[in-house]
Amino acid sequence: MNNLNFKIIYRFLGLTAVLNGLFMFIASPFSFYNNEPEGWSILNAGIVTIFAGLLLYFFNKPKSTNIQKKEGYLIVTLGWLTLSVTGMLPYLFTGSIPNVTNAFFETLSGYSTTGSSILTDIEAMPKGILFWRSATHWIGGMGIIVLTIAILPLLGIGGMQLFMAEAPGPSADKLHPRITDTAKRLWLIYVILTFAEFFLLKVAGMTWFDAINHAMATVSTGGFSTKNASIAFYNDIPLIQYIIIFFMLVAGTNFVLTYFALKGKIQKVFKSEEFKYYLFGIISVSAIVTIIILFFQDESLQSSIEHPMVYGASESAVRHALFQVTSIITTTGFVTADFTMWSFFATGIFFALFFVGGSAGSTSGGIKIVRHIVMLKSSFLEFKKALHPNAIIPIRYDRKAVNQTIVFNIISFFIIYMLIFIISSVILTFFGLDFVSALGAAASSLGNIGPAIGSVSPVDNFAHLSDGAKWFCSFLMLIGRLELFTVLILLTPFFWRKN
Repeated sequence: MNNLNFKIIYRFLGLTAVLNGLFMFIASPFSFYNNEPEGWSILNAGIVTIFAGLLLYFFNKPKSTNIQKKEGYLIVTLGWLTLSVTGMLPYLFTGSIPNVTNAFFETLSGYSTTGSSILTDIEAMPKGILFWRSATHWIGGMGIIVLTIAILPLLGIGGMQLFMAEAPGPSADKLHPRITDTAKRLWLIYVILTFAEFFLLKVAGMTWFDAINHAMATVSTGGFSTKNASIAFYNDIPLIQYIIIFFMLVAGTNFVLTYFALKGKIQKVFKSEEFKYYLFGIISVSAIVTIIILFFQDESLQSSIEHPMVYGASESAVRHALFQVTSIITTTGFVTADFTMWSFFATGIFFALFFVGGSAGSTSGGIKIVRHIVMLKSSFLEFKKALHPNAIIPIRYDRKAVNQTIVFNIISFFIIYMLIFIISSVILTFFGLDFVSALGAAASSLGNIGPAIGSVSPVDNFAHLSDGAKWFCSFLMLIGRLELFTVLILLTPFFWRKN
């Protein structure tokens, strides 16, 4: 372990804590504005976090600032844990979530943009805490964008190299200047999208407070709402739901493509193979779900969620189907109704969508569409090779040959992902969940989705889980958010051996 530059690691963790504390300072005025005493506790949490961060930063001056792959893995994983440990302080200091297990679960769910919650009465929470809760989404969402575009490809994680060819970001030989450039551009796009949605939601009828919270949760594909009924609270204002659908679609798109679109290079967006599958998939599945709602829904299973849908109306069916399909594929997790009540067939469709994910280089979680494309092409290629064993036929993605190493990487990722899902489902039954709920909780946590099936359906939450189950789901959220290998490699003995 002596070959690891721990001082540079601690220094990065200190910087992470300082930035996290500054965001807490932004949250406290929302409590002061509403005359809530919790504002001082949030402020104190920020002071403690910044102080701890400064200690780590100034007392760890490394001799070398060169970051190797091993340091990169540790910085990414420990950075997310640092965010989560310090990020739960506002909950604990204010007493909003006094239990450490629940506070950590809610915080990691925020930073991982999962959106699973243990809160049973969200609307009773102080405004400062609700803003902080949404802010954890926003911080985590931007963090994952920079991570997947600027850092993970350099570590060779999960096939993320695929979209690097046209990315306005780093290459392995020009790391620092291009990562800085990438981060600045992505932050700007992220902020623009957030404020654009905030403005539109405000105009559509949300209060300014609800608008900023839902904008942060949408652009980060997080799913925390300020309402107990989530977006179903606005079922009587279709425009709000259409605005959120649009921004979920954008947030689930590769941010590199969003960058090109904002520069007027729309043709690059529609030339992207992944984007075409992404858009076509959402439209196709939404059409199927719309038909189920209109013609095959069992009326005895209709949702009991607050402000229920007006069933039978074509527009309503299209809107709710499109909303829920987009929400699950982009792993946002907002709900307008309990999709498990539409029919057993619809529930099966949505469960399958848990394993799709959005685009690579987006704030979405899950397996990612690009991996599915490459795996399908690899599978069909095997049929061709069976007929023409001597032929050399490369897998092509976006009209370019894909390196075989990346193909193996993606297949390995998928196998490990599914293996973790299966094992996790069994482990969650050990913690007392019925099998259907265990399947839902495992798939939802690993894919960073939020709502699931069974006792963790869209109208339920994770509050009833045992402490052990909550810690285990937190672990799944972390490894799912960080592309599996980033965390799992730290658990291998060869990682800690000297080079």
